[in-house]
Amino acid sequence: MGYETIILDVADGAARLTLNRPDRLNSFNVDMHREIQSALDEIENDASVRALLITGAGRGFCAGQDLSDRAVAPDTENAGDGVDLGESLEERYNPLIRRLTKLPMPVVCAVNGVAAGAGANIALAADIVIAAKSAKFIQSFANIGLVPDSGGSWVLPRLVGQARALGLALTGEPILAETAAAWGLIWKAVDDDQLGAEADALVAKFASAPTRGLAEIKQAIRTAGSRTLDKQLDLERDLQRLLGRTEDYKEGVDAFLNKRKPVFKGR
Repeated sequence: MGYETIILDVADGAARLTLNRPDRLNSFNVDMHREIQSALDEIENDASVRALLITGAGRGFCAGQDLSDRAVAPDTENAGDGVDLGESLEERYNPLIRRLTKLPMPVVCAVNGVAAGAGANIALAADIVIAAKSAKFIQSFANIGLVPDSGGSWVLPRLVGQARALGLALTGEPILAETAAAWGLIWKAVDDDQLGAEADALVAKFASAPTRGLAEIKQAIRTAGSRTLDKQLDLERDLQRLLGRTEDYKEGVDAFLNKRKPVFKGR
């Protein structure tokens, strides 16, 4: 189907989803949320897709919520009348974060410029984040009297520790991609002119990898914090039992023993 706020391309086992409101720094409105959910439906229903890349059009990745969108704009004419931002989160942002983190394939985010507010935290919902060295990450919520959302208050202390999480959230100061990588907030920072090639190569690698195994790695690590070591050992046992019976495992072992490149089927 045709989209107005995003671009979706599918080729060679990979889907590329580009946020496409460059005149608004790819900030989110209701239409973009609706179109992304529709695109994710397409991706999940296409058995050929084994990896997803998310990036932004133009000079930025995503400036977060478009504050001029009527769905979140406060009523400035009637004193005391506010807006239910919880509804916006419950209906749009929270389902998106949950869906990205649970997709049964690797999700790569290529941050090509500023990632602010919800835009930063949507990027951090990806499994692997690569950023151009000129890119900036900004937890800008405090500047308008809000708390980090889209999973920000959960993921920040887990990635960078409480001290840095509080610093980022309370001050709203931007950090450059190289600092974000050094802190463990993202996977790596690369030269601006290498971002596209690095992201494409990584997604191509995943698109030809044993997808079922990668999906189980993703969920085992993402949910590990909710289990004790004993429970995690049990989970590892159960997953290895399951994956050891797949065709991809057989192919991987055979390729290793015969010193050839494996040809994985994915599902």
